[in-house]
Amino acid sequence: MNDSDIILEMKGISKVFPGVRALSNVDFTLRKGEIHTLMGENGAGKSTLIKVLTGVYEIDEGEIILRGKNIKISSTQEAQGYGISTVYQEVNLCPNLTVAENIYIGRQPMKSGLINWKKINVDAEKLLKERLNLNIDVKKALNNYSVAVQQMVAIARAVDISKGILILDEPTSSLDDNEVKQLFKIMKKFREEGMSIIFVTHFLDQVYEVSDKLTVLRNGELVGTYDADKLSRIDLVSKMIGKDYGEIEKSTRTKKETSNAKRENLIVTKSFGRAGTINPFNIEIKKGEILGFAGLLGSGRSECARAIFGIDKSTTGNITIGGKTYSYIYPKKAIEEGMGFCPEDRKAEGIVGDLTIRENIILALQGNKGIFKYIPMKKQQEIAKKYIDLLKIKTPSMEQKISNLSGGNQQKVILARWLATEPDFLILDEPTRGIDIGAKGEITELILKLAKQGMTILFISSELPEVVKCCDRVIVLRDRNVIGELVGDEIEEANIMKTIAGEAI
Repeated sequence: MNDSDIILEMKGISKVFPGVRALSNVDFTLRKGEIHTLMGENGAGKSTLIKVLTGVYEIDEGEIILRGKNIKISSTQEAQGYGISTVYQEVNLCPNLTVAENIYIGRQPMKSGLINWKKINVDAEKLLKERLNLNIDVKKALNNYSVAVQQMVAIARAVDISKGILILDEPTSSLDDNEVKQLFKIMKKFREEGMSIIFVTHFLDQVYEVSDKLTVLRNGELVGTYDADKLSRIDLVSKMIGKDYGEIEKSTRTKKETSNAKRENLIVTKSFGRAGTINPFNIEIKKGEILGFAGLLGSGRSECARAIFGIDKSTTGNITIGGKTYSYIYPKKAIEEGMGFCPEDRKAEGIVGDLTIRENIILALQGNKGIFKYIPMKKQQEIAKKYIDLLKIKTPSMEQKISNLSGGNQQKVILARWLATEPDFLILDEPTRGIDIGAKGEITELILKLAKQGMTILFISSELPEVVKCCDRVIVLRDRNVIGELVGDEIEEANIMKTIAGEAI
């Protein structure tokens, strides 16, 4: 390919939000007839770059050059006018309208001042059949069809609007393997027709299935753009997480005196999973151990934990907890069985911002007791004071709103909430994300202390040094599957990265 093939250039793109530099001097080039994949962990800047290109955000610095001309995109309508179409992870169509109406909504052909329904239906049927090889009744409401078909309808609409650039933002997250294969056939067909596709995904296997080019972002900055067939998986993983595989040294770990082999199982799963979320997995969680889950964004770490705690109801297999077997579980039952769960997104799923620190701490304990067994105020205060002191939560008062605390102190309050229930098994999903280094150290030391006292902990973290330091065993996940297990001296950053990449240790 040469410069004449370039259809889109984004040069020196920067975008700042209050307190956050989401993009910093990012370059991106898209060529005609190319599938170009954007890769990066949470907060890398992928979504922001896409939203800049589609007019959701205006850029603060930089320029966008489309087909050799500088353009300014101030709205999604302008982006569509330039022939840039987007299909998002969540299908953003109208389920109560027909398939044909969804494809042409806002662009309905008219005849004698009225909508030409016959043309809409004929054109929709032709578009789906010729471009996506999809034969369905376009007069039926969209909600009559599966998520996969709805995704195809969204793509059909985008392709019909597009003048050469199609953005697919995590389009495979809700699809099964066969549906993904069908989507990839369509993407390759579009590429052969000369369409340029920007593909956003976090599935490694899918990246190498369809990509011509890969652009990696990290912390809002460009790491680099690479030919997909020349970048190894281990190098891609290294660039995404910011660790040079060749320079990684063995980290120091806190070793346990008790051998894992001698420990009893606390939890066992057999073919346990949830369709479309996490594929069936078989794991054993032993009493008193810190079990780590490692993997890239979208690997299935959080989804696996959510199935174990019952936040997402399982659809296959069973789980055995303390000798009791269940085909599925739900959070109240999980709590009754001695589980606690600190979620990944503390703001959305953890804290209750309008409640005080005291109220947040006693929330799970009160929920387990029920509304008719109210915890007396004096007891609430005793519990809150105990954990504020234990976890060194910095606050002038337990009656302070939790939303007024720093991220690290909010995280400690959520930990306090579950410690107050005196759990046997505690799930910690990214417990140190977004907090300062001092608070991180305090929390990791607490985790080690709790395990030493006999608590079983499932520890999920994107920070490999934390995983290496804390865990007795590490289960590695990729693309919604459990793919490996590391024990003892095998637990090194390099080995975790190799396992994620699918290479032998």
